[in-house]
Amino acid sequence: MPSFDDARLDDRVVLERHDDDLRELALTGAHIRVESGAAAQVRFDDVRPRGIVLAGHESRLIRSVAETTCPSPLVAWPHEGLPGWAGPLDLVVVQASGGPPGALGSTVAEACRRGCAVLLAAPADGQVAASASRGATLVGTVTDDAVAAAIALVGLLSSVGLAPLVHTESVAEAADMVAEQCSPHKDLSLNPGKGAAIALADGLPLVWGGSMLAARAARRIAEELRRVTGRAALATPAEDIVPILSATQPRDPFADPTDEPARPVLVALDDGNDDRVAAHARSVLFDIAATQQVRIVELECLDDAGAVGRHVSLLQQGLYAAAYLGVGYDEY
Repeated sequence: MPSFDDARLDDRVVLERHDDDLRELALTGAHIRVESGAAAQVRFDDVRPRGIVLAGHESRLIRSVAETTCPSPLVAWPHEGLPGWAGPLDLVVVQASGGPPGALGSTVAEACRRGCAVLLAAPADGQVAASASRGATLVGTVTDDAVAAAIALVGLLSSVGLAPLVHTESVAEAADMVAEQCSPHKDLSLNPGKGAAIALADGLPLVWGGSMLAARAARRIAEELRRVTGRAALATPAEDIVPILSATQPRDPFADPTDEPARPVLVALDDGNDDRVAAHARSVLFDIAATQQVRIVELECLDDAGAVGRHVSLLQQGLYAAAYLGVGYDEY
């Protein structure tokens, strides 16, 4: 693994090599507006399904948003095809934008054969959309952004009472705010994304979120950190992080830093929605981290952007930190 140099985070030449990734992050708010605007033009009849099967990219995000208020049971289905019980009384929601189609085409085709109601987000000219029958409701996507398409589907589900109301403009504004705060044009002293990257550069991230949506963001952030660094990054409940923190030896002030093994770094996500159990877990994690001299990186979102907006804000902060890690390791 190349060495991390924080000077690269403000180096125009190095940043230019990562412009595509950083620009894609900055466009998240625009993607949400585009996909939600397209979904708003789709007619989706009021349905009261016996059950709802969620398949495809970001299906677990849709479940996390909808399951607290949805009147029908939901299942996020990661396998090819459908569960055996799915039939004409059920709704199948497939999000096929923003990732490889895999077996999603066969899932859509099977849902149509079984007579399920089908809600599909996919490129209109792609192979997954071609697998749907005329009775399926298609949201034609254009941005290749899986989170934006998932939010558009949540908006449609909320319009028929199957998900809580989501104000998509507020969600887009939350993404825009992070893009402004973490812009590559802002130097280290003002840029939380660059600051988080520096804190994570020599550590093994333990990523934790207290609420359901914060925990979902934690898993996505850990995936991206692993992809960028090639090192371990763990997103797991607090009870699994506690023994790792407790086993970490406090720093030896006389040790050579180059000889020390990589130490854990606690990455704590706070969307302002902790319940009593999550608040206690956060306090325990912070106390142990302080005792064992483990670095803490806090990602916070307390703006009134709704649950989905706060999720997107936390997720974008973590993705910017991962992107700047890639910049700092760039020895090209």
